[in-house]
Amino acid sequence: MSTGVIILIVVIIIAIWAVSIYNNLVNLRNNRENAFANIDVQLRQRYDLVPQLVATVKGYATHERELLERVTAARTAAMSATGINDKISAESQLSSALAGLKVSMEAYPDLKANQNFIQLQGELSDIENKLAATRRFFNSSTKELNTAVQSFPANILASMFGFHTEPMFEIAKEERDIVEKAPTISF
Repeated sequence: MSTGVIILIVVIIIAIWAVSIYNNLVNLRNNRENAFANIDVQLRQRYDLVPQLVATVKGYATHERELLERVTAARTAAMSATGINDKISAESQLSSALAGLKVSMEAYPDLKANQNFIQLQGELSDIENKLAATRRFFNSSTKELNTAVQSFPANILASMFGFHTEPMFEIAKEERDIVEKAPTISF
């Protein structure tokens, strides 16, 4: 074989090797971007769900508060009644308030707003779990890209084509102290 043919073969091998490394870097960068897009999807679901959850809680709390305030007021009046007629009237009001509570509970076992709240809370918990999983996947994709960008000989091509290490999805420094502190439980 002539020297020219050997040089051509070496150049072709180096070109194939360089293209392979470059394509791998592009693939890793795209995987990272896709992982972040998955985080965006989960965040969008969370952003859409939170106002529904808040509105349901407000509605449930209003309904429950009005009902329980009537029962509590009637109970207080019944306990403070002194004369027979006052006691009869107060007990009648308490019975009426309790009947309203019973009717409400029969019509809405667990109160439908409560069911909506529990369902939305479950969905929010599910989204938070999915969000944590997508963040882990994002960090894994970022780690793979960063490893490839920093490893020799890919780091030579990475710097030539503008690839660089990317940040992980981490907790803000201000929140780190709070997260790392063990929770206190009190009853």
